[in-house]
Amino acid sequence: MHRLLRIPLLFLLSGLTVAAGFAEKSTTSQDGQDIQLIEMSAKKYEFSPSPGRVKRGAKVQLRFTALDRTHGFKINLNPDGADQKSNPGLIFSSNEDCFKLDRGIPTVVQFVARTPGTYSFHCCNRCGLGHGGMKGQLIVEP
Repeated sequence: MHRLLRIPLLFLLSGLTVAAGFAEKSTTSQDGQDIQLIEMSAKKYEFSPSPGRVKRGAKVQLRFTALDRTHGFKINLNPDGADQKSNPGLIFSSNEDCFKLDRGIPTVVQFVARTPGTYSFHCCNRCGLGHGGMKGQLIVEP
């Protein structure tokens, strides 16, 4: 009977470990600048957490894990409603337009959040019937 209790307990503990991994946390880089790390998941037509929140001026790392299949991540460089010809509010460390999120392989997207506002993002890799509704938001707080 002792073995029968051990299996559900292992599932419960592994579930808590996975859930804890998707919380927001901050780390410090080698140059001493704070990096705001957000663990994100992508699965069947949703991003989690959404909205994500970061501080203005923060160096941000979004660490995505696609849980079910390949997805994509594309975010507007300017806050919603802003002039798209103005200087970007998010400054990325790479020039990728659509970040590919392969199933089970963590993908890090890094940028500096320069301008406060709400930034919309979506899946940019056709992932099924609900693909068009796979959207999220990132809020840069002042």
